[in-house]
Order: sequence, then C-alpha cells, then structure tokens
Amino acid sequence: MSGAGQVSRRAFIGTAGATATAVGIGVPAARPASAADTAAGAVTARVSPFPLSAVTLLDGPFRDNMLRTCAYLKFIDADRLLHTFRLNVGLPSSAEPCGGWEAPNVLLRGHTTGHLLTALAQAHANTGDDAYSAKARHLVAELAKCQAASPGAGFTRGYLSAFGEETFDQLEAGAKPWAPYYTIHKIMAGLLDQYRLSGNRQALDVVKGMAGWADARTSKLSRERMQGLLRVEFGGMNDVLAELHMVTGDPAHLATARRFDHDELYVPLAERRDALDGEHANTQIPKVVGAVREYEATGERRYRDIAAFFWDTVVHDHTYVIGGNSNQEFFGPPRELVSRLSEDTCENCNTYNMLKLTRLLFFHDPGSAEYMDYYEWALLNQMLGEQDPRSAHGFVTYYTGLFPGSERKPKGGLGAAPGSYSGDYDNFSCDHGTGLETHTKFADSVYFRSRNALYVNLFVPSEVHWAERGVRVRQETGYPHAETTRLTITEGGGRFAVKIRIPGWLDARGRRARIRVNGRAVPGLGNDARPGAYATIERHWRPGDTIELAMPMEPVWRKAPDNPHVQAVTHGPVVLAGAYGDRDLNTFPAIDPRSLAPVRGEPLRYTARADGADVTLMPFAEVHHQRYNVYWATPAPRHRPGLVAHYPLDEGRGTTAADATGAWPAARLTGPAAWSDGTLSLDGTGGHAVLPPGLLAGLDALTVALWVRLETVTNNVRVFDLGFNRQTFFYVNARTGSGRARFSMKLGGMEGEDFADAPAALPTGAWTHVAVAVTAEGGGSAVLYVDGAEAGRKNGLIMSPLALGATSNNFVGRSQDTRHPFMHGQAADFRLYNHALPAADIRSGARNVGEAVAGGSGGSSPQRGSDVGALHQRGRPSWGPA
Repeated sequence: MSGAGQVSRRAFIGTAGATATAVGIGVPAARPASAADTAAGAVTARVSPFPLSAVTLLDGPFRDNMLRTCAYLKFIDADRLLHTFRLNVGLPSSAEPCGGWEAPNVLLRGHTTGHLLTALAQAHANTGDDAYSAKARHLVAELAKCQAASPGAGFTRGYLSAFGEETFDQLEAGAKPWAPYYTIHKIMAGLLDQYRLSGNRQALDVVKGMAGWADARTSKLSRERMQGLLRVEFGGMNDVLAELHMVTGDPAHLATARRFDHDELYVPLAERRDALDGEHANTQIPKVVGAVREYEATGERRYRDIAAFFWDTVVHDHTYVIGGNSNQEFFGPPRELVSRLSEDTCENCNTYNMLKLTRLLFFHDPGSAEYMDYYEWALLNQMLGEQDPRSAHGFVTYYTGLFPGSERKPKGGLGAAPGSYSGDYDNFSCDHGTGLETHTKFADSVYFRSRNALYVNLFVPSEVHWAERGVRVRQETGYPHAETTRLTITEGGGRFAVKIRIPGWLDARGRRARIRVNGRAVPGLGNDARPGAYATIERHWRPGDTIELAMPMEPVWRKAPDNPHVQAVTHGPVVLAGAYGDRDLNTFPAIDPRSLAPVRGEPLRYTARADGADVTLMPFAEVHHQRYNVYWATPAPRHRPGLVAHYPLDEGRGTTAADATGAWPAARLTGPAAWSDGTLSLDGTGGHAVLPPGLLAGLDALTVALWVRLETVTNNVRVFDLGFNRQTFFYVNARTGSGRARFSMKLGGMEGEDFADAPAALPTGAWTHVAVAVTAEGGGSAVLYVDGAEAGRKNGLIMSPLALGATSNNFVGRSQDTRHPFMHGQAADFRLYNHALPAADIRSGARNVGEAVAGGSGGSSPQRGSDVGALHQRGRPSWGPA
C-alpha cells in the first residue's frame, strides 16, 4: 500500500514536499586554491543585498524586537566578556566573571564575544548609532592586545581565544573537547563583520592573524587526521575563511577554508543522498553555509549543488510546521516529524543558520520565490517568537518545543532572569548569541537588488534607499495581521523593475494575489503573478507612485507527513497555536476542524472545540508565558469494521511473507530468520520479520493478534513492535523486569505510557495466542489477551492509537530499541483489525484456531492441512467480522 501522493514544492511547510531524484555525482578531492582559481572562478551573485544602512525598520514587531536587543547591546559590560581572554594570556582583569557558557570553567567560553561583535556591527550599520561602534572598538582593541600577548603565554603567533591552545593539541590527538574551532569561528566571524559593516581596520588585522594561525595549525595535518578532527563541531570555519579570502584576495585563506570540507557530510550530499538521520543538526548546517561561500570563491558547481540539495532535503523532509528542524538537536529519518516531538524540538540556532543558507542560495537562484517563502515562514513563526516581549533586554529561548503543552523556557542548567528565557550574565548559550544577531539584522533581507530591479522579499514596515538610482521606497503594512502591503516611491524615479514576491502559501487554497499600481490593476502579469513567483512590474516610476499587493488569507489544515490525522492549522503565513495557560497536555488534543471560527474584530484570533472544550488559537510567535499546542488530532476516517492486514507467516521458503488481504506489500525476513514447519522461526540472535510501513495510519481503534511459541524468554523480548523509534511504539513484551507480559503504547515526548500487564510472563514451549484490543471510546481502553483470556487492562488512556500514525518500523520478533534481545521461538498468523474485537470473538478465535495449532505434531506447529491453513489461504479472519 503506497503512501499519500507527493506534495508540491510550494506546499512544503508541515507536509514534507517532493522527494529529490537520486543522481550520482562524484566528489573529487579538493585541491589547493591559487590566485588563478580565484580570478577565473569567482562567482558574482545574480542579486545582492542593500547595505543595512540603506534600510530602516518602521514601527512594528520586527523593530520592537530589535530595540530590545539593542538595549542589551548597550547594557552589557564588554570587560566582563574580555575577562577570560585576558586571563588566558596573563593579562590582568578585575572584571566579574560571567556565568553560563561563558564561565571560566566552561570550554565554550569566548563564543559570545564573537556574536556580540557581529550584533554590534549590525546595529551600528543599521542605526548609525556610534555607541555600538564605540563598544566594538574597545572590544577589538582589547582582543588585539590579547592576541599580541599570546606568544608570551606560550601560544602560537596569531592565536586568540579565551581558553588555552592545548585544547587543539587534544583535538588533533583524537580527543573530543567541546567544539574549540566552533568558538574560533564565532570570534573570527565577529571580527570580520566589524570590518565589513563598521569599517574597523584593526578587526581585519586581528582576524587575518587568526586565519594565519589556523593555516599553520591545519597545514601540518594529514588529510586523514584533518577529516578525523572535523567530527567535532567546528561551526562555519570554511564559511568565514572563504569570506575572508573574498575580502582580502589572499588565496591562503581559501586553501585553509577547503581543509574544513567535511567528507562525511559533503559526499552523500553531492550524491544526492539524505544521510542526515542521527546527525547533530547545528553541527551540519554551518558547514553547508560554508559550501555556498566556497562556491562563490571558487566557482566550483559541486559546492552549490551540495548546498542546494541539503537545503531542499532539510526544508522538505526534516522541517516542522513552524520552519524549524531537529528534535533534541538531532535530525531524524526523513518525513518523521510528529512522531519525534518534545519540549526540545527546533533549536533556534538551527533556524538562524538555515536562514543564512537560504539567503545565500537565493542570491544565486532568484528565479523562484521558494527560498524566500521559507525565509518568511521561519522568520515569522519561529525566530520572531524566540524573544520574550516582556524582557527589556530581548531574552530568547534555546528550543522551540512542539510537543503538546510545551512552553517557552530557559535551557536546562543555564540561568535566566526571573520569569524570562535567558539572562544578562548567567546564560550565554549559543542561542543567546545567535539571538543577538537575529534581532539586529531583520533589515538585511526585506529588499534585494539587481542592476535594474528592486526585489521586495518580505512584507515588513520599512524604508529602503536605493542610492545608485537615487530612489527611496516606503513600505506600509500590518502584515500578517493584514492581507495587504503598500509600496510608495517617496523620492526619485526612473525606469526599473519592481519584483514582488507572491507567496507560495496562497496556492494551498488556490488563491491568487491582487496587484494594483496607482489604484489600477496591472494587465499582462499572467504567470508572473502566480503563487511561488516574483511578479515583475517594469515602468518609469515617479514620486508618489504606489503598488498595492493584496494576499487573501484563510485557514489551511496541514497534515503531518508521518501522520495525516495529526495536523497544524495556518492562516496565510502564520501558524496558529492553541493557548492553554497553565494547563498541561500529554498528547495531541482532539480538535473538530469544523468548529474553527474567527474572533470578530481580532485578526488572526480563532476559537475551536478541542477535547470537548473551547480553546483560543492565535499566532504561534505571539504565545508567551503559557503552555501551547501546535499539532492537533483530527477525526479518524469512518471504517467498515474489518481486517486491515493479515500475514499468515506460513510461506515455508523464501525471504518474504505475503499479506493475505492483498492490500499491503510483503513482509521481509531479516537476519537469521527462517521457515520451520510452515511458521516463522527466530533464533534469538537477530532474526525477525519487517512488516511494511504505514500499518497503523488512521486507526483510532484496533486489534493486533499473533500466535507465538517461545523457546526461551528473557526480559524485554518483544513479540511485535509497531512504531517509529524507541519513544513512539505499540508493542507486546513477553516479559518485563517485573516478570510480567506487557502491552504498551507511547508517543515520543509523552510523560509515561499506556500499558496493561499480565499476571505472568508469556509461557515457553507451547503455542500461545496474544492479542491486544484498543479503543479510544469512553475515555479509551486497552486489553491484553493471552490464549483468549483477558490478562491485563488499562482504562482511561492518555493517548489514542490515532496519534501513532503511519508507523515506519513494524517488527515481529524484535524491539525498536536496539539494546533489547531478539525473540527466540516461532510466530504465525499476524493480524491487524481496524476496530477493537469483542472479548467473546477473541476467546472464540483463540480456541478454534488453537485446536488446529495444537494438532498434528504434538502442538509443535500449525499444520498445512488443518483449519488454520485453510483460513490462511482464504485470507479471512479466524474470528470477528471480516
């Protein structure tokens, strides 16, 4: 049985879109760059950003967030951050040490100084306020003193850090210290931004010294040793070094950058293979940002291909509905999202880096709006909402949790201001640092330009000054609370094109944007005005000319790729969340989508009925200081009671087992699984059967039944396990540590689990009929049957089986938890029903089929000529309705 059809690329958010075609692309070993390489291969972007000084944010939520962060930039004491740098090289410091990840005993110390330098440069460039540049000049000057003192402290010339250089000796020897090159990258990036955005020449000298140190350090390593140390997070060293090369023209910096090309990531991406499952997300994303920089520096297309495929893979197969990715900081299997939820989904650093990658890719491929569609979505739904609007200093969260009942809160183990998400001096997580950057650069992607065109990417109240043409444009909008935005030429004019992004989200309901120039419709736009494109309006512009863009918005229910009955609801580009106050949740609330109704006079506010009560829905980014819910359980389809799947497991030969209903693909025998007397035989050393994915999708009630004959039984042997991972499952355990057979089901992120225990373990040496019947009706119940008799019951379930979804890992004879043993014995007649069979039917079936199982050869196996064999051949159930 195949899954749902592919989703269009424009409908990627929350639904996982089209799968890329696999094409093998070889990755040649990188060769050292030369000046000729740079001159011949350097790539010019097709569009470019405006200087931050050319764009002014007007009143609105983006400006509000920026002002809070800017207040923190003026507040923070630079000498407290310099404290560990000075002590590291023997310089005096009387400053009070910082806490959190800048504490003197934390190896990541120093990284925040890099983020601060970037944020100060951005704030200065955007506002012109010299207070930011003055603080930055002090920081850079003091860092230069520390770098100059490094040789006297026993460090290599050019070294600059808040921890000793011996950490790199450990790294090169094969140890895994906490990300020393990651911190070096942050410092280098901050210094380079000070030069690029604030014109600080001393910052360029310092970063060139650090680059020389990195070259000397890495040039002596063999390729094998270098690739080994790249397994430890190193941020975007290739990014900053390639950019430094483009700033200075020095080929040595590019050669050093290419040493940080990590084959374990780049090779599968170049071959268009998704190998991200199990990878730490924010370790990988900056490496790919660096690939775009290396494409720009070398002209080698393989770098761009790597970055584009990575972006496409992450956005379409690993991205949650709010635009973020990762659960507990790691990528999972593609398209498995709501089966992997927790309070620790969507680390904000990941999205900060994905937005950097998105922006760079768009510079080279501005023909489609998809890049900026994603940029807007993630910006509005995750990044804008990471900041606490009550905090004067713009404190931010670390994760954006998406399990039902999550709330925005500090990262565990780090300090925070009372009632907020981080703090002034006792947090300094990586997300604290990227938050300083995110909220001081909102102006950098609202508008782009080419030689003859102004690109309007984001609908943010703002003004842009196109100095080369002497043109000023003002954008006024209440978007996304309003459906329109208005652009006015306030100064200058001439003939040029205005390219306005037509959001792809319009296509979800087949809507179209409306564009008017000076109050009149624009003829001839045609396909240029379709969702997911840029509408081009080229004419001679004069002061006072206006462009109005209207984007009709309405609610859209978006299915999760791994469970079509778990959905999120959006309004235009905005994800709506249920506001739950202090009420805790432990599973997806069951919502009636038909009950969704707008609140009159309050844009983007809705009410709905969920779990039998009214709930208010509002923009996710605006939900603060309370629990919330984003993903909802929607009603299951109505089923005629019947058999969903039936695997007799009686083939006798081969490595597959057919579904007798004909609805599902064959099961696969894996490992030392074999056939014995017409049943599946498992030896306890790895053999098991793999059933097809998707078996449980759409079932809010079900029965699973199976015959087993255990030769031996050990703790945690599962006779079947249907789920996604060791946190999301539906299984029967032959024996727990308490000596009982157990049925259990659980959704990842859920506190506890729904289970029913038998009084004893499953027996050995005899065929045993095991069945589980679960229903969500009447508060939910799960009943475990052994040989037709009720052996355990759980009333009042936490979750409905509907929450499990299209399970991808469905096993007979093994657990999804690789630490558990495999089953030793035989199995036959696996059945799945779409309803909870009554107890009488289970008793009758167990008795009737049991007689057949026990006959013929001393009860050792089902017999081909018996009634059970005939039932298999007919493909009908031995009990209950067909």
